[in-house]
Amino acid sequence: MIVQPPYELRPLIRRCVDGLVLSCEEMELAVAAMTNGTTSPAQTAALLIALSLRGESLTEVLGAARALRARAVSFRASRACALDVCGTGGDKSGTFNISTAVAFVVAGANVTVAKHGNRAVSGRCGSADAMAALGVRIDASPCLSVDALDEHGIAFLFAQAYHPALRCLAELRRDIGVRTLFNLLGPLINPARPRRQLVGVADARTMVTVARALAALGAEQAAVVHAEDGMDEVSLCGPTRVVAWTGSVMREFAILPEALGMERVSRESLSGGDAAENARLIRSVLEGARGPHRDVVLLNAALALALASDGLELRAGLQRARASIDSGAALAKLHALVEVTNR
Repeated sequence: MIVQPPYELRPLIRRCVDGLVLSCEEMELAVAAMTNGTTSPAQTAALLIALSLRGESLTEVLGAARALRARAVSFRASRACALDVCGTGGDKSGTFNISTAVAFVVAGANVTVAKHGNRAVSGRCGSADAMAALGVRIDASPCLSVDALDEHGIAFLFAQAYHPALRCLAELRRDIGVRTLFNLLGPLINPARPRRQLVGVADARTMVTVARALAALGAEQAAVVHAEDGMDEVSLCGPTRVVAWTGSVMREFAILPEALGMERVSRESLSGGDAAENARLIRSVLEGARGPHRDVVLLNAALALALASDGLELRAGLQRARASIDSGAALAKLHALVEVTNR
């Protein structure tokens, strides 16, 4: 058995503390070493915190994403994945799992969705926790997930199952308990390689970096959102800033709920809870219950559908999202995903 020597991160830590930026190659090697278990936990934690405090650069995010993509379990479906809706987490908003509900609504509008997600790291309920509570077998084999995507146009790809390299860092990330580089990477390492993505970020400083990383990694179109109230979703509580990659240029704009005929609400009205409570809220939205939880899902689904369909405006996306729920199509996608993953 060959024992690899420890990989030394201290020079990189010092440079980050001094405000210097690491190259793409340096970050790729560092993350490869972290996930091989050849770095000390103390140095790994120090580098992640130093990067977070300074703010991760494009080269650092790209290098880390490439390291994890190279080590991911392959996912090959005959039906191309059109879209992912995934947040970075860590916004501490206490809302329910909005993007998880959006995935079913968008799939119900005939857009192929491969939702990438994980269990909670710094919050109460991650998308994987909510999916499991809804009855989806989150550790379903890649073959079953391929079947779900090919047959029904929706799959859930559990990050821990497709990125086994990250398992050695799971305990360390839980111990740190705050947003790190790896939160940013979640939307960038979907093994289905979606052509278009709606990504929510908890830190407005990372918006342009994540959008540029998506572009560099081959996204046809993408939108990175951060709400004025801190949510990593399109918010019903006030303006949401959007940095969009159109395939050729970056552009920025804002979404106001009232501009789409929707009333502003308080943050408390969008609150969630543990996995069981969030699953109940998601199911009630998909079953047609009215109120703020439905409206915020519709608002986010409208942007996702606009991304997935060239030239579709937000108002038209909103209508398609409503039709997906009201026709029962969104709920049918949930039932289909539960059935296939539990075969």
